[in-house]
Amino acid sequence: MESTPLRTYGGVAGSDRTAERRAQLVEAGLELLGAAEGEPNLSVRGVCRRSGLATRYFYESFADRDTLVAAVYDHVVQGLAAATLEAAEVAPHEARAKVRAGLSALVRHVTEDPRRGRLLFSPALGGSVLAAKRVESSRLFVRLLGLQAREFYGVDDSARLNVGAELLVGGLAQVLTSWLSGELALSETEIVEQCTDIFVSVATAA
Repeated sequence: MESTPLRTYGGVAGSDRTAERRAQLVEAGLELLGAAEGEPNLSVRGVCRRSGLATRYFYESFADRDTLVAAVYDHVVQGLAAATLEAAEVAPHEARAKVRAGLSALVRHVTEDPRRGRLLFSPALGGSVLAAKRVESSRLFVRLLGLQAREFYGVDDSARLNVGAELLVGGLAQVLTSWLSGELALSETEIVEQCTDIFVSVATAA
């Protein structure tokens, strides 16, 4: 049985309206997940109320609450990865310059919108979906860092390089967790510069 095509209404195609509603729901989910109360504050009804959309539109895009949580996390991680890679790409072809540019973009991305930082690094958000997503995103950034290192230095994959990537990604996540919670009394510039020093040292050794 063929599905009925979504009609154009008000000059906007049905598929575009669906995408717009989905984006509204993701934004509402980020607002609730990134709030001080965190994940317990998120519900289908709450997201619909925040987005101004009827419940039927929620189920148009998401199977349940957990599906939305995963989509919100993916949305933030994709933006973070894109900003970091773009900054490193346009930086001068010098190790420290590229590392500093990438880290600056990454740190700026999670601080210019505090909701992102809380979603990615707050220990208060520890539900099973977010825990799995954090592991998944760590794997993504390990792969991206390893790829960037291999391309920049012109080297093959190796256990030493992989260990270095694991160490740097995991260590950076812990540093940002402590910094965003106020346990590290450093400025944004100091965080970037100190992490840059460590990244360059480990990359050179690896």
